[in-house]
Amino acid sequence: MSAPRLEIHLERLQHNARILVERFGQQGIAVTGVSKATLGDADIVRTWVAAGIGSIGESRIETIEALAASGVAVPMLLIRAPLLSQVERVVAHAAISCNSEPVVLEALARTAARQGVRHGVLLMVELGDLREGILATELEAVAQLTLALPNLELMGIGTNLGCQHGVAPDARNMAELSRLATALERRFSLHLPWCSGGNSANLPWLAGGGDPGRINHLRLGEALLLGREPLGGTAIPGLHTDAITLVAEVIEAKTKPSQPWGQRCRTSFPTATPLDQVPRAHAGERRALVAIGEQDVDPAGLGSPEGMTIRGASSDHLVIGCGGMPLQVGDELRFSLSYSALLRAMTSPFVSRCLIHDRS
Repeated sequence: MSAPRLEIHLERLQHNARILVERFGQQGIAVTGVSKATLGDADIVRTWVAAGIGSIGESRIETIEALAASGVAVPMLLIRAPLLSQVERVVAHAAISCNSEPVVLEALARTAARQGVRHGVLLMVELGDLREGILATELEAVAQLTLALPNLELMGIGTNLGCQHGVAPDARNMAELSRLATALERRFSLHLPWCSGGNSANLPWLAGGGDPGRINHLRLGEALLLGREPLGGTAIPGLHTDAITLVAEVIEAKTKPSQPWGQRCRTSFPTATPLDQVPRAHAGERRALVAIGEQDVDPAGLGSPEGMTIRGASSDHLVIGCGGMPLQVGDELRFSLSYSALLRAMTSPFVSRCLIHDRS
């Protein structure tokens, strides 16, 4: 089997999805499975749907179109704000989109009227992470505009934390989201189907006994795929953290000096391990050169095999300190992945995918 490749255990992914759907269902919280890190892989999405995931979130309309063409029939949520240049495609293929700009809402409404459909809108609120979102003081005006525009349906409000500056969901900002949802419902005498609390970063707060309040929806990607929460990289109890692994092949194995020599200048990519942490044994170090690099994966997001250490990476190579393991050319090494490493590997044309069915 060719390398590099991602080995994807579908039953483990289905287990993760089923556990999270059941766990949050007991709290009245629906789960949208965010498949963007898989480049909208239809096999993974079907696995999630079979486990009870009722909607799929994607950041790019191209992957939503591909999923629809592959026969995936659940509602699609565009989790990145629509591009003005793509509103025709968004209305045609996404049931709901996340929004924060009035000019985009107006374009969506015009387009939905031309297409003879209604388009769902989730208004995103800024609660501190400084990525997308409407300021709380401006939310009522944007909600009023959305309700007044033809062919738009206000599905609710949501927020996103943890992605830009690592701001954690907590009692304060989650209570603020609930308060804003209740205030809108009272102001306009309506019911908002969704109060979308955020992403996998919400899980530590909820697991610690956080009160969901009005929150009845989450958009989960990392928890479903990797069984971890993003803020601390902590494994989520009951979930598989090894549903997806990266396999790469050794193309050189030699004992070399532990330190470089000659005049040193900048490199195109940072070293994974500072030189003062590299052993200085006189005999040098057994190292392996692995055929994968920055073009294919985020090396900083790889977990090395037990006893080995990632020494650095360039665009096409990963350097491994073998740690006494007798690696040879042609050997395959397995790496765990962070979300950033998974995202880049899934989108690399040089990394193949191997779907594995673990039948018990």
